[in-house]
Amino acid sequence: MYLTTAPLLLQWLYPSLTWHGNRSKKHIFLTFDDGPIPDVTPFVINTLKNYDIQATFFCVGENIKKHPDLFACLLKNGHRIGNHTYNHLNGWKTPDSIYLQNIDRCQQLTQTNLFRPPYGRGTRSQYKYLQKNYDIIMWDVLSGDFDTKISPEKCLRNVITHTRNGSIVVFHDNVKATPRIHYALPRAIEHWLAEGYEFGVL
Repeated sequence: MYLTTAPLLLQWLYPSLTWHGNRSKKHIFLTFDDGPIPDVTPFVINTLKNYDIQATFFCVGENIKKHPDLFACLLKNGHRIGNHTYNHLNGWKTPDSIYLQNIDRCQQLTQTNLFRPPYGRGTRSQYKYLQKNYDIIMWDVLSGDFDTKISPEKCLRNVITHTRNGSIVVFHDNVKATPRIHYALPRAIEHWLAEGYEFGVL
């Protein structure tokens, strides 16, 4: 189960994590998790390029290792990179020492000060240690593109219904998300541009 918007209770419990940007400015922050992956990531890069938009990609280390050319393409196109662990680990199910070592391994490839926990799941002790070196980026709008049970149209509704000033929106450049992100991403961008939004990187 997942929620398309970040609960206010979680934001209250973890105020030091970044859930959204400035609410007074008509900006959106597009983020993409789990790549780089052939077929999906190139589509995202090309779509963003068509609209002259830069975004933030939270990359999994083993995918960078497998597809260094795609990672280089992200950098070449001016996108910001975030650490998403080396093996997409769930912090709730992983001992701190193993979790932090896995992040360090990814960091050797990403060289970034941004981190997003896979599944949005980490412990207070993990966050306390990570915040010495990272800005921990969460989100306030989740597209649900990873959910094979929802339609592409529902994915699009998820993001355009809940996005507002300063929103951090999550899409996924992974295989499971392909049909929904192909449909929703360009249509959402068109909608936001028509609404007068600008796009930023974290």
